[in-house]
Amino acid sequence: MVKKNKAIFFDRDGTLIKTLVSKNNTPIAIKNYKQLRFENNSKLVIERFQKKYLIFIITNQPDVSRGKNLKKNVILINDIIKKKLKIDQVYTCYSDKDKNYMRKPNPGMIYKAQKKYKLNLSQSYVVGDRNKDILAGKKAKCKTVLINKRYNILSEIYPDFKIDNLKELLKIIKV
Repeated sequence: MVKKNKAIFFDRDGTLIKTLVSKNNTPIAIKNYKQLRFENNSKLVIERFQKKYLIFIITNQPDVSRGKNLKKNVILINDIIKKKLKIDQVYTCYSDKDKNYMRKPNPGMIYKAQKKYKLNLSQSYVVGDRNKDILAGKKAKCKTVLINKRYNILSEIYPDFKIDNLKELLKIIKV
């Protein structure tokens, strides 16, 4: 078995699974497993990268601390995604406090994985649909890929790569 020391960190909502979008075009996390829909090609993309990369999800789920969702719902959704896509590990931050080291745009979840799996972060990627994902990746010195969903919340950020859908990732990360 090949020892993997590099990873691809995927955001969850809007990246691997479809997110709900408000009337003013901002993303909203799903609340229960019945709302779970995978993004097109998520399984294909993950399978392609698993040979050479560890695959992680890093996700902020502040609705739990805000009392808008239950932790057990988030865990169930994460477990279904992990099983269906064969994800190595899911890291979840339930805090809504921006100063929390684990909450993106802070790199805490990435560093936690780095420590456990002895990762080379300069050879790793962070893929997400929001500026918080890209900023967390930049802080951890990973390569960053923004899936441009054209939300109203995107600010001027400079990912290493910008794509319109998950399948385009296959052109960027070579295996």
